[in-house]
Amino acid sequence: MAKPLLGAVAVGLLALWLTGCSVYMAVTQPNIKRTELFKPGTHRDELLVEFGHPAESEIRKDGKKYELFSFVQGYSTGAKAGRAILHSAADVITFGLWEVVGTPTEMVFDGSEEAFEVRYDKNDVVDRVRVLKRATPPKKKPARSKATSTARHERER
Repeated sequence: MAKPLLGAVAVGLLALWLTGCSVYMAVTQPNIKRTELFKPGTHRDELLVEFGHPAESEIRKDGKKYELFSFVQGYSTGAKAGRAILHSAADVITFGLWEVVGTPTEMVFDGSEEAFEVRYDKNDVVDRVRVLKRATPPKKKPARSKATSTARHERER
């Protein structure tokens, strides 16, 4: 009975040892940032807390402060944990061979660079935002055609 138990422990330790970079890389990916803060009415302090110090800051000829925020948009905790679990399971099932696929995958999916230019009013409240670089454009509601609007209006009568 001790021999099968010893074999199971050895296989478990081997699987843990073979679990490599992809799990670590998945867990340590950058966190998701709250880009919805880039809108008029947001105070500068909120941006500093979420994104840190801006890459550039200047007062232009119009007398207003402009700042450039550049960062890597990451992933939610759930997404990172899910990826780590997937990599761990694949490592165990394939006796570590998954790392040939998993590590390069994590190298590619390491977040995306985004950049926003912000202009503040005299109270350090955002009054204009310009998107300089965005990984995924914000979702827009599909435009309704005139025929759809007319048909809907007819039904409501």
